[in-house]
Amino acid sequence: MKNKNSKITSILSKISYKKPKHDEQFYIPELIPEDDKQSAKKQYANGQKNDASKNDSSQNKNNEESGIPNNIDDNLKYMKKSFNYPLNKDIKIREFKIFGNIRAFIIYIDGMVDRNIVNRDILRPLLRNNSSINQEECTVENILNSVIETNEVEKVTNMEDAIYGVLLGDTGIYVDNCNYYIFCETKGYEKRAVDKPQVENVISGSQEAFNENLRTNTVLIRRIVRNNNLVTEFLKVGERINKPCAIMYINDLVNPALVKEVKRRISSINTDFITGDGMLEQLIETESKSLLPTILSTERPDRTAASLVEGKVAIISDGEPFALIIPVTVTEMLHSPEDMSVRPYYGTLLRFIRIFALFVATLLPGLYIAVTNFHQEMIPTELLIAIGTARENVPFPTILEVLLMETSFELIREAGVRVPGTLGTTIGIVGALILGQAAVQASLISPILIIIVAITGLGNFALPNIPFAFGIRIMRVMFIAAGATLGFYGISLLIVTLLILMMDMKSFGVPYMTLIEPKGRKSHDILRRRPVWQQEFRPDYTNPLDIRRQPEISRNWTTEKPEYSHKRGDSNE
Repeated sequence: MKNKNSKITSILSKISYKKPKHDEQFYIPELIPEDDKQSAKKQYANGQKNDASKNDSSQNKNNEESGIPNNIDDNLKYMKKSFNYPLNKDIKIREFKIFGNIRAFIIYIDGMVDRNIVNRDILRPLLRNNSSINQEECTVENILNSVIETNEVEKVTNMEDAIYGVLLGDTGIYVDNCNYYIFCETKGYEKRAVDKPQVENVISGSQEAFNENLRTNTVLIRRIVRNNNLVTEFLKVGERINKPCAIMYINDLVNPALVKEVKRRISSINTDFITGDGMLEQLIETESKSLLPTILSTERPDRTAASLVEGKVAIISDGEPFALIIPVTVTEMLHSPEDMSVRPYYGTLLRFIRIFALFVATLLPGLYIAVTNFHQEMIPTELLIAIGTARENVPFPTILEVLLMETSFELIREAGVRVPGTLGTTIGIVGALILGQAAVQASLISPILIIIVAITGLGNFALPNIPFAFGIRIMRVMFIAAGATLGFYGISLLIVTLLILMMDMKSFGVPYMTLIEPKGRKSHDILRRRPVWQQEFRPDYTNPLDIRRQPEISRNWTTEKPEYSHKRGDSNE
């Protein structure tokens, strides 16, 4: 009885009126730093807000670019303040004395350095008690040349560069009474091993792909391009994260104006955060609002190396397993690294299949809507009767039917990508079979439309470049709308409009439709893939310093007579 009364009491307490309690709830207050408050008051009082902000920014820039103070206490104070030490537990600062009489300290980020290198090659030589070295020999130059045992050592005379060196995973050494730091190569953080390509799979060709380590990616390219003129330059992107990226090109081959323009665009980026090459691509490309990409993204070192040999520039961001190739044309979006590894006729056949897949993925649903709604006279009578019989019990119009199936197909594809492991493939197959069969049996979808949507999806998957395929997916929706409103006339008008826009697009000064229109030197690698010994010239749209790839006769053995060690007719007895 007591339990029953307690339950009734608890229920009544929940539904009865109670005086509301004003509990303190957490909220995020809006804060203005004290420096900003003072500067705002000063700017308001003087009536020169814009001029004062410019002067403050230039003054801060000059302070950052000033030299390093030659006092160990000032440097310790600056480094501790910059890295929020000791609140930041990742930062390690070790103070000691070199040979017992010179104050010094090292600074590094725990987890990003190899402790064995720090202990064995830096601390142990510096802390070794060597009485034979006098005060005059205890100079930084002597320490640099005779004491430090790491493979790479450099002087840094700027505080901003010193902080950046610590963030890269190197170890900084400061010795009292010096106006520079000594930075040693000590990177030792974990990285993913070189694996097979996940996006650009090929049957014949290299099976290596980039990983997230910048140095590993540059080495993968250098293993292929063994040329002393292959140059690697490093730049910083982002005001707060200082993300390193590498620019690679062949110095005696690439046009200097192209390299200068790439460096100018990257250096002029003013933003706080860049995750990788995807954001970097959006920040440096000219056609930022275009549906089709104007910069090629690849995960394959062999394709990157082939582009470098053609006189192009590659951009690699740290933490991203992709490289950006600049400049590109629309024809290269349909090429695959496998084309050069197979026989010419096989590569040509593959390119014809991709072009057919491009038209299918773009136009097929729109053409189906246009034919069934406006141009029934173009369909043979038997086929028209079959289509009418299949759609006899479908309650939706054709446009709604197509949009419903396209949406369902995109949902299945996105679900298959997001579900990890083999479940993604299972969901894609089961979802397509069960949903499609159930929709046909429920007379919601006609069977012929399922065939059309499936062929359209296969055509989209056959495109080798993923960003390019995304743009085609959006164009397909545009053609569906054009076919549903104006039929063939709407599709034709949209094709002309898109071609005009593509003619106006440029990739770092190169027309996007180059090699098709406007035409330059005759190329043997647009649609039909000629044998490699007939491809004498590099693409002329990059204006390389050396336009010829190989002589007219590259197979010298065809012009020479074979040498035999015996005469025909002789027999060995």
